[in-house]
Amino acid sequence: MAAIRLIALHKNKGKSVAACLKSRTDYAKNPDKTNRGELVSSYECSPLTADEEFMLSKRQYELATGRRQKNDVIAYQIRQSFRPGEITAEEANKVGYELAMRFTKGKYAFIVATHTDREHIHNHIIYNSTALDGTRKFRDFFFSALAVQRLSDLICLEHQLSVIEIKPYRERQKRTLYPPRESNRDRLCSVIDRTLAEKPNDYEDFLQKLEQQGYEVKRGKYTSVKGARQKRFIRFRTLGAGYSEEELKAVLAGEAEHRPRQKCPAPEQKFQMLVDIQAKLAEGKGTGFARWAKQHNLKEMSRTLIFLQENKIGSIEEMQERVDAATARYHELGDSIKASEKRLAEIAVLKAHIINYAKTRPVYDAYRKTGYSKRFLETHRTEITLHKAAKAAFDEANLKTLPKVKELDAEYSKLLTEKKARYPDYRKAKEEMQELLRAKKNVELFFAEEKSGAEKMKSR
Repeated sequence: MAAIRLIALHKNKGKSVAACLKSRTDYAKNPDKTNRGELVSSYECSPLTADEEFMLSKRQYELATGRRQKNDVIAYQIRQSFRPGEITAEEANKVGYELAMRFTKGKYAFIVATHTDREHIHNHIIYNSTALDGTRKFRDFFFSALAVQRLSDLICLEHQLSVIEIKPYRERQKRTLYPPRESNRDRLCSVIDRTLAEKPNDYEDFLQKLEQQGYEVKRGKYTSVKGARQKRFIRFRTLGAGYSEEELKAVLAGEAEHRPRQKCPAPEQKFQMLVDIQAKLAEGKGTGFARWAKQHNLKEMSRTLIFLQENKIGSIEEMQERVDAATARYHELGDSIKASEKRLAEIAVLKAHIINYAKTRPVYDAYRKTGYSKRFLETHRTEITLHKAAKAAFDEANLKTLPKVKELDAEYSKLLTEKKARYPDYRKAKEEMQELLRAKKNVELFFAEEKSGAEKMKSR
């Protein structure tokens, strides 16, 4: 049994075609995967210089036709995987070579690399997108992958190998639904819950138990830990209520009871947008869609009315006022967050210039004392350039006296705290604005449909 996949190899952004071809062919010819290169075969090219010979064909194509490659497809790869234990690596390479020869009809150079690093033996067949005579390109036609699959099945049957049987839709295995991936913070909270259940003697004993479970503990002003596959440390105080250092110490001292964090499901949307049935029918939708859309609109309109009743909105004017107020609130919070981000960026740049200015000042003073010597400039060009850039930034900002770095750090910390504190209100204002706008749109669409229906009845 051989599973087949046809892949168009594209040119990577920022790399040349030659470099991309070399990286793809080098991966296929990896000696650790191909028994030191013994399981690599080729047609009309040498396995050692396949990428260069592919490039030569492309240059011949440009000279012969006068056309340059418009798309970024540089070659094609057929990945052919066999059932474990059904075939030897040598025979798999022969089957892959025969598949490549019969599919390309001998008009395109290719290499066949058989990999044995996995439980299933598989081939990487890479063939050039340009023909050997340099007069044409390979045409990736519609259903080309299906053609490769059927040709592979035919060759497998000729070699007395099994093939994949196409089952009816009802008999096919449904896709496995995997549980959502657990985040590092959720995993750490679960480990803390289990560790606290073991009743550690004190806080230090608690940290040692975390270390025994593979966590690296960083003790200091704020305790933080890092798991085996984590890139960064996580502070206890950032895990939420019930997991800060003070709360954990109170639990260990018997002064409080630990309550494990419960995962809250994502909030469901209260109501959805109505469907513009007439517009959809004009696009070509049928009567079945219209029947479903009417039921959908009735359900969503009832939910919209419940939302309006809960928010005590009784007229279009009241709704418009609420929409305007929510929109203004949303933009006000967004503008304040953007202003804080702008100031934070300015402080970071200014701080960098101040530090560079202080570090490079002795060098610049020496440069000035030498009478701006060119030899001294060439020797200390980096320091002098940084000093001049810092001085230009100060002049542009009209700074008479430079602020202290400690003052900038304090302002940066204050702005960052205020910005983080605004985010919950910002998200809440955004959700409120979106709900009100959605309700307004639903009401307008509902009354527009009612009006059009009434006009049709009058015309009859």
